[in-house]
Amino acid sequence: MKINHHRIQDTNSKDLKSHQDHFDFSANSLSKKGVDINTIIKKLQDFQVAIPSWALGAGGTRFGRFSFYGEPSSLEQKIEDVGVLHALTQTAGAVSLHIPWDIPQDYNAIKDLANSLDIKFDAVNSNTFQDQKKAKESYKYGSLSNATEAIRQQAIQHNIDVINIGNKLGSKALTVWLADGSCFPGQNNFQTAFQNTQDSLKAIYNRVPSDWKLLIEYKPYEPNFYSTVIQDWGTSLMLANECGEKAYTLVDLGHHLPNSNIEQIVSILQLKGKLGGFHFNDSKYGDDDLTVGSIKPYALFLIFNELVYGMENNPQNPDLAWMIDASHNVKDPLEDLIQSLEAIQEAYAKALLVDQAQLKEAQLDNDVVKCQEILQDAFRTDVRPLLAKARLDRGGALNPIKTYRSLDIRNSLIKERGKNTVATGL
Repeated sequence: MKINHHRIQDTNSKDLKSHQDHFDFSANSLSKKGVDINTIIKKLQDFQVAIPSWALGAGGTRFGRFSFYGEPSSLEQKIEDVGVLHALTQTAGAVSLHIPWDIPQDYNAIKDLANSLDIKFDAVNSNTFQDQKKAKESYKYGSLSNATEAIRQQAIQHNIDVINIGNKLGSKALTVWLADGSCFPGQNNFQTAFQNTQDSLKAIYNRVPSDWKLLIEYKPYEPNFYSTVIQDWGTSLMLANECGEKAYTLVDLGHHLPNSNIEQIVSILQLKGKLGGFHFNDSKYGDDDLTVGSIKPYALFLIFNELVYGMENNPQNPDLAWMIDASHNVKDPLEDLIQSLEAIQEAYAKALLVDQAQLKEAQLDNDVVKCQEILQDAFRTDVRPLLAKARLDRGGALNPIKTYRSLDIRNSLIKERGKNTVATGL
């Protein structure tokens, strides 16, 4: 499955006049405020978000999973789906593989396919939250934190194997998320579990190539509901500091307790040079299963406001890894990912509109009202014409969802793959 760019251009032609009118109005309005439109458009075009290989099929819960048909049943088909997303949005220029779900059979062929679609390989992800076929040991009671050394060694070796796979593809980071924890008081010794995890991560870190990053994710609960070993950003930061300068904290927006101030978290991590990357999603109650920006768009904007400030003022922090991590239980996965990519770009563009010098001056004057006005003026600005212009200039779709539907891509995938294919993953 590969979209012919002429078909995208044909669809765009129907909306070009309307787009130009909207863009001219927005550009003129923002230019009068001193905004450099061309710089913002260039930054939007350069901002690429990785698509997780496991998110290209229908998601599910422990109660059920409902297919959208035409799901990718192989790694090749998953990369082709990312190619579809990138062709439409021009902002999905990378894929993040999850091992062992997506081990290439032919590395050169996979790299050639990705290259033909302008897709790079982002961070590779290990899996020690499930027992795999033919595995000698079980992770029922934990992996890197397990009280049994043989189980810890199996989990360590798996992560090393993932590094080796990623190295062959050109990845430059390993993401570790642990489901390790306990369901009942007294089940684990907290200190022992933490120490085992720290020692295990150090063993993995020692095998990370010199130009790689180790990204340590955290989550307050689930699948265990009494304690989680790496439950918050402070624990992740401690572990990263213990490992060394190549280890960083990874922030998943859905992995926080309700009302957590995520923008403050990312700001401090950037200040300390230890923010490694993001998993974008949204949530109402808990976890990370909703479309980016669908519940708390203002919170997403505030997070990006801090990110933009940090990217300009914290050279001690490395370039960040950006990825979507969500579960599409009742939506066409590709449409959901398109919506998420649009929400990310929108929040980023609005944050770029914030006059940081003016905001700093208002902060120093303790002008609380002006601070709020500066932020909300940027948030209320309709930046969609700028996003459309950024896509158009790169050969993408003015309206990706509309184009996706008008080209009948889902039915084309069903005709090509059938209704019984199931994507690997959760």
